[in-house]
Amino acid sequence: MKQADFEAFMLALPNVQREETFGYSFFFVGDDHRLPFVTIADSDNEYDDVSNLNREDVFRINIGVSKETFNNLIAGPKDGDIDYSVLNVFLPHPQYSRQYFVCILNPVGDSVEITKQLIQEAYSIASSRLQRSGGS
Repeated sequence: MKQADFEAFMLALPNVQREETFGYSFFFVGDDHRLPFVTIADSDNEYDDVSNLNREDVFRINIGVSKETFNNLIAGPKDGDIDYSVLNVFLPHPQYSRQYFVCILNPVGDSVEITKQLIQEAYSIASSRLQRSGGS
């Protein structure tokens, strides 16, 4: 799947809103735009260049999952010497792994379905958080 396909997948979920800033697309559930459930980056910027996103057609999907999913998915080191430029590998997010964000560059094959499942999980977490806060 291409970046646009993943964006369409998320925008088809109920009550999802998209915002763009700093070269990122942020996806939120409802009007509370404090914490996205997914972000997509497709270019480097002064704050984030570890994934070498300036390569043609390379994008990184960042997904906020549960602690359990994060620990099951990320078996190796959670920080330190990680090559964040590798394609189609789930990694801890370079800055937000402590908030249980995982990332993947250009998912293909089986990783596409896993990515969609993780997006669904992140959406459910964000939806529950919004309901608890009384938001819409």
